[in-house]
Order: sequence, then structure tokens, then C-alpha cells
Amino acid sequence: MNLSLHHPVDDPHRLTPRAQGGLRIGVRDGNRLDALRQSGASKALFPRHAGRDLLAVTLNTAGGVTGGDRFTLTAEVAADSHLTLTTQTAERIYKAQPGQTARMTTDVTIAPGGRLDWLPQETILFDRCRLHRRLHVDMAAEARFLGVETLVLGRALMGERIAAGHLKDDVRITRGGDLVFADAVALDGAVSDRMAAAWCGGDAGCIASVTCVAPEAESHLAALRALMPATGGVSLIRDGVLFARLAMPDSFDMRRVLIPILTTLRGPLPPTWTL
Repeated sequence: MNLSLHHPVDDPHRLTPRAQGGLRIGVRDGNRLDALRQSGASKALFPRHAGRDLLAVTLNTAGGVTGGDRFTLTAEVAADSHLTLTTQTAERIYKAQPGQTARMTTDVTIAPGGRLDWLPQETILFDRCRLHRRLHVDMAAEARFLGVETLVLGRALMGERIAAGHLKDDVRITRGGDLVFADAVALDGAVSDRMAAAWCGGDAGCIASVTCVAPEAESHLAALRALMPATGGVSLIRDGVLFARLAMPDSFDMRRVLIPILTTLRGPLPPTWTL
């Protein structure tokens, strides 16, 4: 008798379950939680801290992101209120099955006098990852926004490389109904090899962006320029919009540079931001 055993987990054509998560957070009256809705793998914690803002720490209970996953986050900041959003740990974007792409969407609205600090920890890309990510901020003319995004192109200490990968990252900010900032990053194919080229990133395995949209943004320009490494730069790209981009060999070096930059722009950082 011949027995043929079939293991579905080894079947590349089998559709495996995909993670989904939705999170909506609203703040009013300075730092009072006004709305909270969480579903699927998206959760939020609200630790006590010394600041006058509402601190929300988001986490992905799925343990990472892979092709086909869907995550959405909506943040609403009422007038004269302050919300800080950070993550419990770095987000990991794992290998995707052929034809499957993960999607992460964040939509933010900030009313007059409101402020949102978008301070997620690093996003670590693994070999053969596929991710489309979008951050859209709609803010009043008198509102404030501070944002940071850090991409780790494989963990340097683990000797990881991205031989094949795909990322599309889109950031758009409107202020008073006008588009004041747009930034798009597209990485495709042999990401590590292309980044290593002399005309691109050289030995940089980590890139970060810092965006500050506020009436007083220009007042920070000189201080931030003094903090920039040789592989970073900062400019006032238009009235009230400050933008910096940095490249470093690994995430530890990047964080060591980012912490004083972000502290200059907002004061003490959430406890998740430590070396």
C-alpha cells in the first residue's frame, strides 16, 4: 500500500490567514481621550507620563506584517489638544508570498491649535518583503505636526540583506486645505545592492525622515543643522515646513542621532524611545 501525505502548510498556492487591524484614536480638551476603537491585531495603550499630551502606544499583536496584511489607523486631534503616537517596538515587514502586498494606511486630522507628534519606532524591512504604506495629514492652518519615519534595510548586526523587496511609501500633508508637503519613497528589486552604490547610499543601511510643520518651524533650523551628521541635511522647504533626511549605517547610529533632533523639536521623548 502506498500512502501519500499532503502537508497544506508546504503548499505555496495555499492562502494562509492574513492579519488585519484597525485603530481610531481621538483626543480633546488638551489630553482627554475622546474616541477609541480597536479591532483585529491593532491595539493601543495609554501609559501615564509627565507630559501634558495624551500618549498612545500602539502595538501589532500579529507580531509583524507580511503580504496581504491590512492595517489602518485614524487619529483625530481636536482644537487646542495634543496627541503623541508611538509604537511599542519596531515594526517588522516580513517576506511576502508572490503577488501579495501588505498595506498600512494612516489618516490624521488636526484642528486649530491642535498638535500631533507621530513618533513610530523603526520599520525593519526583511528580504522579499512587499509593502505599500500611506500617511496623510490634514491640518488646520494654526495646527502643528511633527513626524519621523525610519526605514531599516535589513539588520546590520545580523548580516541581513534585501536581495529582492518592494516598498512604496507616500506622505502628504495639507495645511488649511493646501498641499504643503509631499514625499514618496519607492524601493524595488535588489534594494541592498542599489543602496550600496556610491551614487546612492553607500554604506547606509538605515534612512530616516523628520518633518515639522508649525508656525515656529524656522526657529529650529539653526539648532537642527548643528545636530546633522555628514550624511544628513535639513532645510526650510517653505514657510512653516521643516524637513530633514538622514542616512546611517545602522539603526543604533540613527537613533543616537534622532533622539537629540526630536528632543529639540518637542522636548522629552516617550519612554519607548531609548538607546
